[in-house]
Amino acid sequence: MRGPQPLGAHSPKLDAVRALRTKAGRRERARFSIEGPTLLEEALSSGVPIEALYATEDGYAKIGRLAERIDVPVYMIPDRAMARISDLETPPGSLAVVPAVLAPLEKLLGEGEPVLLIAGVGDPGNAGTLLRSAEIFGIRGVIFGTDGVEPHNPKVVRGSMGAIFRLSIAVAGAEEVRAAAGHEGYALLATSREGTPIGQMRFSRRSIVAVGNERRGVAAWLPSWDGAVSIPQRGRGESLNAAVAGSIIIHALMQQLDDKILPDSNREKP
Repeated sequence: MRGPQPLGAHSPKLDAVRALRTKAGRRERARFSIEGPTLLEEALSSGVPIEALYATEDGYAKIGRLAERIDVPVYMIPDRAMARISDLETPPGSLAVVPAVLAPLEKLLGEGEPVLLIAGVGDPGNAGTLLRSAEIFGIRGVIFGTDGVEPHNPKVVRGSMGAIFRLSIAVAGAEEVRAAAGHEGYALLATSREGTPIGQMRFSRRSIVAVGNERRGVAAWLPSWDGAVSIPQRGRGESLNAAVAGSIIIHALMQQLDDKILPDSNREKP
């Protein structure tokens, strides 16, 4: 462990970190920031390389034990400097910079396992929850569609509760997804009220479950699909939250595979 180094509030290093608050800054630098001891511990336990740590005096007191586990620069900064680089109204006092790693779409689909497609979802809280559900239910690959929220948005990262560090994530356009799915023998499944009721759906292991925009649905981003699945409603209500609907469907898919209703080699489209 390196000892903490004091850093002035106007250091150029902080300008580079502050740029990570924006989508353009994250894309340009292929990095993103995580805040607080919980996400730092999740990153460390998942083997994510930490490039640098920034902390206030109070914040460092909370992460000192974690900082001892890594040999990276640790910068002590004033509270006002932390407020500039933090994405939160009330910063937790510690921030780490980590690489933003994305998987090639072909490699992700080459695994032959079920995949979640976040198809133009705009709400970062929903996207983060979907990542969390994907990990919990055994989905290892997630595609973020372009024109929606991006995977390293700070609210997505926080909402994932560490899942983002352990999933294979790709970003792709609709036509790219469509072409790759066909090439790899995947069935593209939309979540839709007009789809096959979830209890009657026969999933393939090579399924891509597309969860769409909260208001406009999958059709707003994905021009076509191979099948659709619905969640029957018993009570009143306009619709389920996108994260809730997606979580229910991927749970049903993985449960069906776990029960060996379909063999691992099944490549048949519904």
